Amino acid sequence: MQQNVSQLQPLGDTGFLIASLAKVILVFSVLMVVVALLTLLERKVSAWMQDRLGPNRVGPGGLGQPLADGIKNILKEETNPAEANGVFFTLAPMLSIIPALITFAVIPFASPLRLGNSVVPMVVADVPVGVLFLLAFSSLGVYGIVIAGWASYNKYALLGGLRAGAQMISYEIALGLALMSVFFVVGNVSLPEVVYRQQEMNLWFALPFSVSFLFFWIASFAETNRLPFDLPEAESELVTGYHTEYSSMKFSMFFIAEYAHVLTVSALMATLFLGGWDIPGWGRDDMLGFDARGQWVGARPEWWLTLLTFGMFAIKTFFFIMVFMIVRWTVPRFRYDQVMDLGWKVMLPAALAAVVVTAATVLALDSFGVQVTDRWLRIFPTYGLVLTAVNGVMLALVLWVLDKGHVLSGTGAMEAKRAHAQELARRRTARVPVGGAAQP
Repeated sequence: MQQNVSQLQPLGDTGFLIASLAKVILVFSVLMVVVALLTLLERKVSAWMQDRLGPNRVGPGGLGQPLADGIKNILKEETNPAEANGVFFTLAPMLSIIPALITFAVIPFASPLRLGNSVVPMVVADVPVGVLFLLAFSSLGVYGIVIAGWASYNKYALLGGLRAGAQMISYEIALGLALMSVFFVVGNVSLPEVVYRQQEMNLWFALPFSVSFLFFWIASFAETNRLPFDLPEAESELVTGYHTEYSSMKFSMFFIAEYAHVLTVSALMATLFLGGWDIPGWGRDDMLGFDARGQWVGARPEWWLTLLTFGMFAIKTFFFIMVFMIVRWTVPRFRYDQVMDLGWKVMLPAALAAVVVTAATVLALDSFGVQVTDRWLRIFPTYGLVLTAVNGVMLALVLWVLDKGHVLSGTGAMEAKRAHAQELARRRTARVPVGGAAQP
């Protein structure tokens, strides 16, 4: 893997400050533009799925619609409820949007960029506690929703805020447990390290940790308040819930936070389970960066490699974003009791069991001296295949439990319901009351 990398060196203090400032300005400027375009994409996807025309009046193909919406919200008259708590009513949208934007700072979005003999990591903040930072700040977003519901002095908004808090607590535990299995193998909470371990194994973590992948994906829907977990909004029940009393840019900030959170979660799933910026089947992009001794680990970075890997990262992130949007217009909203049952009665115990089984498997592999880089028949990753087999069995059990009809005999055991309905109809025809004897 080492290819003429002895001359590479980290940036100096001045170069680090300049590069960091440039990345902050560039990444967050692009992030805001992408978030605005996601609102257009959502409307286009919904129009496509419902066989109708989406936004197509402002600009070519409706590309100017996000700008028009932004101008409209800025110029729109703002209303403030007389009974609302003014300070917290204004603070709530900020508490929602800031964590959603900050969390993207620790996600590596491309392979390191070489500038002469210096190397710039393609992550805004390459902190050693990347995932912990991300989980900590993403959890703060719910405070904005809860405070918005309370400060609005509106019973529907308050109910939406309470639902958001309960939903976050219910699924945050399962989300954290889903990540533990990944860290057993990586041995680190740094996201560049997670990408490099997948490159070393030559297998993305979506397969060897399929149960964790499924639970993290489901919890991500709940954490972003997207259908079928949009209980905090629930237009048909709560008149849009926690932001019922908001208008103008304050109202818009909640939606900016939602789409920013969707973008961040999609990028995080691409990094944790689909290799991040890794190009499959090609070792030329396998690189970690400088280790603790200041030596470069991996292939030699090049500017064109940075562009290629960024494109791969964007494709993977876009895939998850599309899934978020397609599910919104496909699956109906869960009832509140169904959301709580899934979080506490299914995902929590199943995630705990998956952590125990995965930990035991990793311990057994380490005891037998199996390494992440070992290959079976010089091709297949032994370590990854064993974990894939174990998680495949667990995933089958989880899906069997979730399938109430057991092996898809009908959604919610429709066959049994149909048989019961036919029996009731037969009894009515024969004038036999339910649980009684035939009438003379």
